[in-house]
Amino acid sequence: MKIILSNASDEPLYLQIVRQVRDAIVNGELSPGQPLPSIRQLAKDLQISVITTKRAYEELEKERLIDSVVGKGSFVSGANQAFIREARLRQLEEKMAEIIKEARALQIGLEELQAQLAILYGQEEE
Repeated sequence: MKIILSNASDEPLYLQIVRQVRDAIVNGELSPGQPLPSIRQLAKDLQISVITTKRAYEELEKERLIDSVVGKGSFVSGANQAFIREARLRQLEEKMAEIIKEARALQIGLEELQAQLAILYGQEEE
């Protein structure tokens, strides 16, 4: 898991961490049960305060995206699958909206677009 922080951003550092870890979980880059770096290790790697990483992990716990076990570490939770599914559906809708916009720009009608989708969907199953 690679986290990139920007000091130039208006977004606080801990929220940058939360957003990037959340995105990695939603996109399937991090799977349930997968360990995360310790709070101290992440702080060291990112060259930030332990307090900042602790706050980020606390936010992720509040969202039920990670579980922390004293003495063992923090792990990606498997408990919030509904949230993850909903977030992935939102991403899919955004991509579909882009496709629709492009199809309209190319003057492709709904039926032709559906036919293209059906062809591609069928190819994926093979």
